[in-house]
Amino acid sequence: MKVVALVSGGKDSCYAMMKCIQYGHEIVALANLMPADDSVDELDSFMYQTVGHQIIASYAECMGLPLFRRRIQGSTRHQTLNYKTTPGDEVEDMFVLLNEVKRQIPSITAVSSGAIASDYQRLRVESVCSRLGLVSLAYLWKQDQSLLLHEMITNGIWAITVKVAAIGLVPSKHLGKGIAFLNTHLHKLKELYGINVCGEGGEYETLTLDCPLFGSASGYTLLIVHPFSLEIKVSGLRTLYTMGKNARIVLDEFQIVLHSPGSIASVGVIHPLAFHLENKETAISLSNNDKANYSSPEKKGSVFEVQGDCPQRSEATCQSNAERNNLVEVRDDIIYISRTKKDNIFSICCWLQDSCKTSAGSNEDLAIVLKHIESQLTGYGFGWGHVLYIHLYIADMNEFAMVNETYVRFITQEKCPFGVPSRSTIELPLLQASLGKAYIEVLVASDNSKNVLHVQSISSWAPSCIGPYSQATLHKEILHMAGQLGLDPATMTLCNEGPSAELEQALENSEAVANVFNCSISTSAVVFTIYCSANTPLPERLEIQEKQDCFLEQMRLLQLEYGSKCKILYPIFLYVLVPDLPKRASVEVKPILFVPRGHRNSKDHVAKIGSESLGVNEKDVDHHNSVSKREYGKGIKILCLSS
Repeated sequence: MKVVALVSGGKDSCYAMMKCIQYGHEIVALANLMPADDSVDELDSFMYQTVGHQIIASYAECMGLPLFRRRIQGSTRHQTLNYKTTPGDEVEDMFVLLNEVKRQIPSITAVSSGAIASDYQRLRVESVCSRLGLVSLAYLWKQDQSLLLHEMITNGIWAITVKVAAIGLVPSKHLGKGIAFLNTHLHKLKELYGINVCGEGGEYETLTLDCPLFGSASGYTLLIVHPFSLEIKVSGLRTLYTMGKNARIVLDEFQIVLHSPGSIASVGVIHPLAFHLENKETAISLSNNDKANYSSPEKKGSVFEVQGDCPQRSEATCQSNAERNNLVEVRDDIIYISRTKKDNIFSICCWLQDSCKTSAGSNEDLAIVLKHIESQLTGYGFGWGHVLYIHLYIADMNEFAMVNETYVRFITQEKCPFGVPSRSTIELPLLQASLGKAYIEVLVASDNSKNVLHVQSISSWAPSCIGPYSQATLHKEILHMAGQLGLDPATMTLCNEGPSAELEQALENSEAVANVFNCSISTSAVVFTIYCSANTPLPERLEIQEKQDCFLEQMRLLQLEYGSKCKILYPIFLYVLVPDLPKRASVEVKPILFVPRGHRNSKDHVAKIGSESLGVNEKDVDHHNSVSKREYGKGIKILCLSS
């Protein structure tokens, strides 16, 4: 993808660009937000680093890329975790900035940011990207900060501290020092006071004066040196070339400004007074292919200031969706409803019988079913925001894209202020069982006390959920995970080494999600549903079961090795043979976990919305007995769909 990189000048945004290139993307523009007053170093902003903004214009020259800048007009007005479009908020400045970048360079499809641990910042970048139809790339997200800092140093990020604001960091002693010099000291402070070694808690901010991107551009041979190893891996096939100046930034003179002198943790920032560009010694040549592929040559190294007022919120899209949804005809004579209730949760199943006689495809069936479920929820005094989980079963996976378009018309962020529900999508032989072309089951809570984890950014952490469905929903003490495929999170492509490799990757993805809630699939799972594609040969299906048992046992041993005192739960395993899965995957994993309150993580890691109620209502068996069960060992059930 062609990427515009959000740059603050800090080490994180620069290393995020390097990771984008490592995974095959092309940086074609830079974007930066700066104070309205050039003389101001730091704003009272929850979103943006502005210290060192005087130097950012040099990035365009060093990288040979267009830099789009906007002076921040807004302030922090919407302070809750999940952002809603708010006129006058500083996030709207980012929207205006990126909207202009997209207008001038229409080929841009993604935005890079250096978010590591802040849900507050990530969610706002994702919100803006969603409104602009762009993909958020956050390759540093949830990475171990000690390893990450080591990687940055090893791979040539030369950054100095331009702000310190933590106990143990003294402005007169530690400002202007390189991260390599401070590495040992930062880890000592982590042991003593629990600071974030990458500065994610605001302990310090940095300004990158040199990195492998300076004097290159988007296509180069990137050497990724893995920490604590002598191994060097080469990513990318193109030759490093000089589109901008082959130069580094040298800070000649600066002033230290103290904000709270004499306090336990004095806050100090660097105000740059003079700097220049210094040519590097390495001469690097440009390949002919890269010359031909590089876009917008007349804009290289240019700086554009984006002006204009932030737009008022438009409800046109919501109204359009509402109008289209109202056109859906609900045919009560052929709709079937199944409803069960347990404590303060209930489930609704809905399908159309013999729909092949009356509908054109799965998307038409789905629109009718979703409209009817919406009416049912309204009748109970609820809405989509009360839904914890959605099982989406369709008759033909070839229609998945159209089905998804229909789905997103009904389940939206606006309708789910407490977080969109998690989801799994499976192809089933619905028509043979007279269940129509789309069968929906929703699990509903009678309150809004749920924790929703919804990461839309592509990262190395776990597969993103770009649409209106989340990775996991925690309600009371039960964690419902979305179905996980064997996708490589960084590239969002399926493993190509067979069904067992897909299963292992799917389990690793599930574990990454579980870790956010401070638990593990190896010790906390109560139910494992494994969907296996009928296209998978029988020997490989049996190998999948063996692989899962081995993987989980190894994870349990690892948990014990690290001193985990969690009680180990041994789950029920449900193996379901299905005609097809999304992306033609061989396997999909859907765990349900028990997460005691004492083991949950803090708000900083999970979008905390409430803290009450839940139960499990797992329905992988349809209502027309097309599923047969048989016991297979203690605590394990094998389910095979009849086709």
